[in-house]
Amino acid sequence: MCRHLAYVGPEVPLGRLLFEPSHSLYRQSWAPRRQKHGTVNADGFGIGWYAEGDPVPARYRRFGPIWADGGLTDLARVVRTRALLAAVRDATVPSPDGEAAAAPFAGDRWLFSHNGAVTGWPDSLAPVAAGLAPVDLLRLAARNDSALVWALVLARLRAGDDMGRALADTVPEVAAAAPGSRLNLLLTDGTSIAATAWGDTLWYLGEPGRGTVVASEPHDDDPLWREVPDRTLLVATSADVQLSPLKEPSDASAPASPKEPRP
Repeated sequence: MCRHLAYVGPEVPLGRLLFEPSHSLYRQSWAPRRQKHGTVNADGFGIGWYAEGDPVPARYRRFGPIWADGGLTDLARVVRTRALLAAVRDATVPSPDGEAAAAPFAGDRWLFSHNGAVTGWPDSLAPVAAGLAPVDLLRLAARNDSALVWALVLARLRAGDDMGRALADTVPEVAAAAPGSRLNLLLTDGTSIAATAWGDTLWYLGEPGRGTVVASEPHDDDPLWREVPDRTLLVATSADVQLSPLKEPSDASAPASPKEPRP
């Protein structure tokens, strides 16, 4: 169910992250190595990035496989960024929404992606959606589970939650309403990254002076890649990664454990 990647660090061409690695996100669209659900991610793709001096990200999204876009390699060769979020999509169910259903979703300065699926969609999340303002529902980018999960996260961000808190509170809320859901969420504001491992794979690579990559799976064979344990929140900058356990829906009042520093 999709592969995604986020990066913060020194300025690089988009292609350095999306095409050049031996097992790049581009290659993962047809040959993922660690994907647990689905085999081909050909139902759309998207790239979001930040230009120097502009806090509002740009996006390039298409409906269809990333390998069918003949102009993307040129774009990725010349566009440079210090922060990026990209995804290739394997749709849970057929949708008429086209590229609107492809991550990254955007709001204000944030970019968001969901790797997974909400069980029982859409009925299971009706009680949760009732807590959103009507205008938030009217503004849904697409009629799928990921768009609604993004609306829940965005409402928390706009209410003042930091990125980690917004994800850490949304995941158990959705999991309580829809047990068995896979909720690997990925979020960036162009400076830092927040992500959850909940039902699917998540890895990170951080090297001093080279920034931090957070991804569904390693895009090369660098031995410094580290796997994030399931039921974990990751918060990262270009220089540091912190891990902390996520609360189960039945354990919402339990105190958080100390954070784990990056090796």
